[in-house]
Amino acid sequence: MDDALVFSALVLALSGQLVQEIHANVSQQGFEDLRPAHGFAFARISVGGATTADLAEHLGVTKQAAAQLVEELVRKGYVERHPHPHDARARLLGLTETGWAATRAADQAARAAVAPWREVLGEARFSELVADLTLLAPPGPIRPAW
Repeated sequence: MDDALVFSALVLALSGQLVQEIHANVSQQGFEDLRPAHGFAFARISVGGATTADLAEHLGVTKQAAAQLVEELVRKGYVERHPHPHDARARLLGLTETGWAATRAADQAARAAVAPWREVLGEARFSELVADLTLLAPPGPIRPAW
């Protein structure tokens, strides 16, 4: 069996499961109007310094698609725009209190979603897995600096 293909399939399956479980839990906590793509946007916006162009790059979409997503999140009350201190044409994106509440709900949902993995692997192996995945994860603004 090809380990590379097995690894790819397993990581994709776990990723899909994680996204679905987080989304379901966040919806159950009262944020029914959010989609998984919104969570990926919140992850970038929450670290600060994000413009619509930065968000487009983070999400791998066009600037127009990111602008539509931002407009939707502004309209729903999750995101607000602020003047950019160095570029009069750009706006910095920030989460509103409702956006931060949704982010906290997603954090709680993520902890709950991986709890069974932690239980199966045990604390030591789970910590090793996190360390190994940290080595493999791409650099970027949402990657925590542990």
